[in-house]
Amino acid sequence: MELKRLDHVYYWTRDMDRAVAFYRDVLELPLVRREGESWAEFDAGSLRLALHGVVEGRSVTPGGATAVFEVEDLDRARRALEDRGVQFHEHVGEVAGYARFASFLDPDGNTVQIIEYVAR
Repeated sequence: MELKRLDHVYYWTRDMDRAVAFYRDVLELPLVRREGESWAEFDAGSLRLALHGVVEGRSVTPGGATAVFEVEDLDRARRALEDRGVQFHEHVGEVAGYARFASFLDPDGNTVQIIEYVAR
């Protein structure tokens, strides 16, 4: 398993329109991609900054973020991490035609995610 690079960091938000307006209009980050109320992604230089719409049953904790690392093969990377004692939690899934991802916690309870993009 090889981590390729830190891909993006995202913040959870309860109000996507308000958050997009802040990052786009106040901070003047170029909006690269938006998927309704669930996702918005900004060009922040060598990385992407993203906003993730709140998911039912999940609270939004101010100041929390997720470091997302791109991998070539999600299944292989997940098995390798599980072999090292990593336990993946409920935020695992797929954005059809775009990417698959799996999340886990570091020793301090911070969320880390690995992501495999569909061949571009």
